[in-house]
Amino acid sequence: MTQKKVTKEEALDLAKRAVQILDSKKAEDIRLIEIGDLTVLADYFVIANGTSTTQVRALADEIAFRIHEETGVSPLRTEGYDGSNWILIDYGYVVIHVFYRETREFYNLEKLWADGRQVDVSDLLKAE
Repeated sequence: MTQKKVTKEEALDLAKRAVQILDSKKAEDIRLIEIGDLTVLADYFVIANGTSTTQVRALADEIAFRIHEETGVSPLRTEGYDGSNWILIDYGYVVIHVFYRETREFYNLEKLWADGRQVDVSDLLKAE
């Protein structure tokens, strides 16, 4: 499957939309990291966690459904549904990681990608 070329702004828009969708479904500790200058893997990582494997699956399903419904864009691949401890949704330029809380703590992607730029998402999150 080929993917159309997107601008950095379009990639950021998709990443920010994923943040909003995760927030609307009560994901925890949502982070957006710009990694495009560090790797060819993607321009952005979105990282969040759920409190159960059921919630992790629901968060991943909601992202794939809503982004496709709103933009027509489907993930290039999705991995991790079987165990639902870490579901990866790969849009090419944006990779979304939805973790079960303990699995996220174990892998600590934020530390691994500490050289990436943390994007402030506080304006995208609903105040509680």
